[in-house]
Amino acid sequence: MAERIVILTGGIGCGKSLVAERFAHKGIAIVDADDISHRLTGPSGKAIDAIQKAFGDAVITADRRLDRPKVRAMVFADPNARAKLEAILHPMIQAEAQSALAAAKGPYAIYMVPLWVEKQPNDLENLDTQRLSPAAVVVVDCEEEVQIQRVMKRSGLPRDQVLAIMAAQASRQERCRAADHILNNSGTQEAIWAQVDALHDTLIHS
Repeated sequence: MAERIVILTGGIGCGKSLVAERFAHKGIAIVDADDISHRLTGPSGKAIDAIQKAFGDAVITADRRLDRPKVRAMVFADPNARAKLEAILHPMIQAEAQSALAAAKGPYAIYMVPLWVEKQPNDLENLDTQRLSPAAVVVVDCEEEVQIQRVMKRSGLPRDQVLAIMAAQASRQERCRAADHILNNSGTQEAIWAQVDALHDTLIHS
């Protein structure tokens, strides 16, 4: 088991995956809550039956995966639907994450949780962290307009939909207040990787 859990979080389009890639290059284990969620809701994933029972056949595709665009629209329109979906998925994600973190080796492991600030401290309390030192929280930050342009280019979403997603997340200020370390990803890939390298040195020597 890794000696510590380091939480990696940030808003949509801030570049968490790019940062995680650099940590992985350093030999650090990455446990990604989004990846776990996609496996659980992929073709015949472990969460599909429960979601189908809760929401009906309309949200499940022919190959038995979650119809993500349809569900995304539904949960943005209905907070109760969002809560019901989270009640199904979050315990499953936490169980999978716990198993992966328990198997991780090294001075620390990265637990990448996009909505950490919105959901903490409950998510970490639901993990077995008794043998781990307290987690540090690393926030990947960038200018909001940079966020918007990245998401529009990556996902093909119109600006108003990107703004709606951002409005449903913690604000930039809230994320930064929750951080032990902030990585600014408003610039180049080389610039953010240099920050990750410096933070890695800090984490392994702290």
